[in-house]
Amino acid sequence: MEGREYRAIIRIAGTDCDGSRRIDHGLRTIKGVGLNMARAVVKAAGLPLNMRLGYLTDEEVEKIEKILENPIQYGIPEWMLNRQRDPEMGISRHIIGSDWDITVRFDIEKMKRIKSWKGVRHALGLKVRGQRTRTTGRKGKTIGVVRKRRG
Repeated sequence: MEGREYRAIIRIAGTDCDGSRRIDHGLRTIKGVGLNMARAVVKAAGLPLNMRLGYLTDEEVEKIEKILENPIQYGIPEWMLNRQRDPEMGISRHIIGSDWDITVRFDIEKMKRIKSWKGVRHALGLKVRGQRTRTTGRKGKTIGVVRKRRG
């Protein structure tokens, strides 16, 4: 990239991203941003998809952060957001970074508090999404089989 300075580590939305990666793959290191959302953000920002993250200018980084804060305002469809029709606020929004961790933790605590099926499974430390538990997912100390003595 002519006339652009390369930076090995670039900070976007409170996360250190590797400057040698492509923009869409580098944005995926931000918690709450997947490949589809990353590509939509790059398209909304008007940047080339094959550009490396380290060649972004400060203005382009700010633009990406603004798009991540309010994606609907920049033409990203509502179905791409990770928090559609939020139960607390009643609006659709996209959560990234440590806010995503906190929100998921609060959701699990709410499920436990209202004693929904998923909440009970979470509280017991069991599988939540209908997986089988007879043989897989065992944790804790294993007890070996005692063999029969000869003689």
